[in-house]
Amino acid sequence: MGSAVEVRSDYSAAALRQFARRCGDADQVRRLLALAEILDGRSRGEAARTAGVTLQIVRDWVLRFNADGPDGLATRKAPGKASLLNDTHRARLAAAVEAGPIPAVHGVVRWRLIDLAQLLWDEFGVSVTRFTLGRELRALGYRKLSARPRHRGQKPEDLADFKKPSQPVWRPSGATSRRERP
Repeated sequence: MGSAVEVRSDYSAAALRQFARRCGDADQVRRLLALAEILDGRSRGEAARTAGVTLQIVRDWVLRFNADGPDGLATRKAPGKASLLNDTHRARLAAAVEAGPIPAVHGVVRWRLIDLAQLLWDEFGVSVTRFTLGRELRALGYRKLSARPRHRGQKPEDLADFKKPSQPVWRPSGATSRRERP
């Protein structure tokens, strides 16, 4: 059976407990207190039982602590799935959006997300959903804009008749219009 990984010795158990008091992350506090128990001389099994985890997890905490100190025990965000599009795909997508579609070639007069997804499939063989594509375009700084609809029977000369008139300019009342209360 292998030997336990040594905990770095530049921190004492009291220093870890002090750091845990000032810390706002509850999971980091639990990890720090488990390592403080190890530094106090308790076994790793006892520290694992106290923290409610297995020995393997305590070992991982020791490795993180040895590498980065108390900050290494902070809760981290999971990396998540890698993006389907790389920089080449994003550059081509931005160029296509800026240039706009050619109706004779692309068969559309304005880009829809499904059309851009088809463009990426035709050029690169990358299959993306329109939701993913919308998120990528938003990250590139593009927003969905649409023109305000206009009725086909609208006449420009009738617009003036239906516009609301502006409110008259407000003027303060004169001194003679005020009356004193009895």
